[in-house]
Amino acid sequence: MHVEITAVHLTVTLSDGRVISVPITWYPRLSHARPEDRENFRVVGQGHGIHWPTLDEDISVANLLFGQPSGESAQSFARWKTEYYRRSADDDRSPSRE
Repeated sequence: MHVEITAVHLTVTLSDGRVISVPITWYPRLSHARPEDRENFRVVGQGHGIHWPTLDEDISVANLLFGQPSGESAQSFARWKTEYYRRSADDDRSPSRE
């Protein structure tokens, strides 16, 4: 499986050659994340899902195949977004590790 994520689409190429592309707006945590956090993912479950540890986001290949966007509630997303932006601001203020 190959995963590509842009500011607009999440595209997954499956081992059988099928290509699934969905708008990242289906997954609010992805669409509100910094590009470097969107790029920080790993394929999990022997290729059955994708996990973004920094975003606490998991998307299964099955949900992509069925065309199912995130089922996260507005309240849950609002809590996540507040915490994510707070952590991002803290990261921006921390000294460079060069």
